[in-house]
Amino acid sequence: MMKKSRLNFKSLVAASFAGVLFGVGLLISGMTNPAKVIGFLDVFGLWDPSLSFVMLGAIAVGLLGFSIAKRSKKTLIGETFNLPENKLIDTRLILGSLSFGIGWGLVGMCPGPSLVLLGEGMLSAFTFVSAMVSGFVIYEVIQIAIQKKH
Repeated sequence: MMKKSRLNFKSLVAASFAGVLFGVGLLISGMTNPAKVIGFLDVFGLWDPSLSFVMLGAIAVGLLGFSIAKRSKKTLIGETFNLPENKLIDTRLILGSLSFGIGWGLVGMCPGPSLVLLGEGMLSAFTFVSAMVSGFVIYEVIQIAIQKKH
């Protein structure tokens, strides 16, 4: 007997809707424009503070969403919440955050906007996503090697 897939039709529709909404929001806000992002990050040069409002809006929506999620037993489509429980700040988290920030600052792209730009056919997004996926694979190979040692 086949196991029931965790991704049912309602989940796929909800995830697709959320992904498209997120992508449209990234486009409208300017977060997919690497020059605008680098301008925002250039606090000692020609700083463009406009993305501060985008980030503040995202934080407000996130805080509201997580506060509702913490009080709810189920999602709007009836699924159970799987909220992260790990609150540990360790070397892996710090190194991951640093590499994310350095990459974002160097090229003005991070994973979400790069996928939107990939859909637009931008060559630099293809390069970025290829490097990102390579990083995922390298990480997994290292993790498997570490687990085999133990």
